[in-house]
Amino acid sequence: MSAMHPVRGVMFDLDGTLLLSDRSLGAYEVLPGAPEVLTALEARGIPFVVLTNGSAYPPAEQAARLRKIGLPVSDAQMFTPSSVTADHMSRNGIKRTLVLGVRGVGHALTEAGVETVFTGEAHAGEVDAVYVGWHPECAMKDIEAACAAIGAGAKLYVASDVPFFATRHGRAMGYSYAIVGAIRRVTRAPMILMGKPSQHALRFVAKKLGVAKRAVCVVGDDPAVEIVMARRGGATAVAVTTGITSAAEWARQPGMRRPHRVLARIDDLLGGNLLPESSRTET
Repeated sequence: MSAMHPVRGVMFDLDGTLLLSDRSLGAYEVLPGAPEVLTALEARGIPFVVLTNGSAYPPAEQAARLRKIGLPVSDAQMFTPSSVTADHMSRNGIKRTLVLGVRGVGHALTEAGVETVFTGEAHAGEVDAVYVGWHPECAMKDIEAACAAIGAGAKLYVASDVPFFATRHGRAMGYSYAIVGAIRRVTRAPMILMGKPSQHALRFVAKKLGVAKRAVCVVGDDPAVEIVMARRGGATAVAVTTGITSAAEWARQPGMRRPHRVLARIDDLLGGNLLPESSRTET
């Protein structure tokens, strides 16, 4: 399948696309071709961003970790679901949020002027929203606090609703997926997904790239995440085989999970006339 619209900006997934981490997210293995493709896009003047569904680290801290292993990603090019959430909450009048997650989950919200309180803190009080992110130490008391806040009228926001993500040791469980499952079992509350594959995330990415949604090329390893997000928004969907989905599995994907292109290596993105030679060639 050829690209639907000319590409003017690129969004990369992180885990399984540019690198593989260990299960604790403490060590990284850069995937072949990843530094080269980012460097080439910079040279061509084609804007790109990295959007991970991981919310453990503030974006600037995550970007610094990537630069340390050779991936040329600036602070302004790195985003997490918390970036999307902070933008959404600040624009929609949400003043106070209960966070289920490590400290990095709430960092972007605080920077955007949203007051954040964490489960376990005394006198959390009333909140407008509950936000669930990376929380490997989540306990029943955390879930109970979230359920109580939702029962009092708070809306449920979620960083990621993905059951697994790729690591160099195989698939690892997405903690927020399990936590939200427990909260919704008790409260039956609808969730507002902020990370991929939500259109909140795609609109945010397009705005940061300065292009229309249909001009974004979304590159990722999960048919139910990056590919669905791109196809629903009219963007170009490009798949890689370095994460949780093999070439044979990509060939079997139906409908909205089927990418426009499948790449064996991430730097294959630079060939095949998918991207302009420079931003100045695109009108």
